[in-house]
Amino acid sequence: MALKKSCSYQHYTWPEIREIVPRQPVVVLPIGSVEDHGRHLPLDVDNFLIGSICEEAARRMDGEMLLLPPVPYGFEEHHLDFPGTIDIQMEHLLHFVLDITRSVAHHGFRRILLADGHGSNMPILDLAARRTVLETEALCAAFIWPSLAREAIERVRQSERPGGMAHACELETSVYLYLDESRVQMDKAQKEIGMSPSRFIWMDLMSASPVLMMDHWSRFSKSGVVGDPTLASKEKGREIFEAVVTGLMDLVKEFKNYPRGSREDLHA
Repeated sequence: MALKKSCSYQHYTWPEIREIVPRQPVVVLPIGSVEDHGRHLPLDVDNFLIGSICEEAARRMDGEMLLLPPVPYGFEEHHLDFPGTIDIQMEHLLHFVLDITRSVAHHGFRRILLADGHGSNMPILDLAARRTVLETEALCAAFIWPSLAREAIERVRQSERPGGMAHACELETSVYLYLDESRVQMDKAQKEIGMSPSRFIWMDLMSASPVLMMDHWSRFSKSGVVGDPTLASKEKGREIFEAVVTGLMDLVKEFKNYPRGSREDLHA
């Protein structure tokens, strides 16, 4: 289903954009990746999931949220042992996203959200959001989509903790099954949680470890999976997708009117 013009930044003319600025919709930039997702999922998982979530939220909000064209590539150097992965160096991604947010802020938009579909983008997007706030008049924030529906995800989760929901796992596979079952090869799905057990270091989208470390992916995963996609189902995917879309809509409504105090130089 095509996005309505009211939802899509690039479908307006420049005079129309000028007329939209005063009502201050929240501008949302989806950022994904092209990388391995096990033997059962396509390379487009991160793009497809975050794109579908943002598009559905934008459709339902009908003008309160203005969706930018997505950034389809992310920081992937640690995944390059797997054929097909496309890597954007971290400095390039930071500056590319920052160029986009600066442009949007230059035109007068004051609320920008960076919607992430790929975990390793998050440290970079956090910096991009911070720099946008410091260098423009806009407020900018970044999030990764599972964080918007923690309760719903934990309600349906069967994967072990921690490590069962990290990559090409029960979570991502379920949502992909719901959105397009025809592209999922469930007969090739396999559980793999290859990271060494640790009190301090693990990988899980629902509970970050206290110590952060990322090695080359193929050192701890030979399939590309970290988690258990064999537990995935369309019904879980439907429940998660609806909860995330609702969470994004709630975020946009709050962020649109998020209060901002006055800045004051206290040196004097």
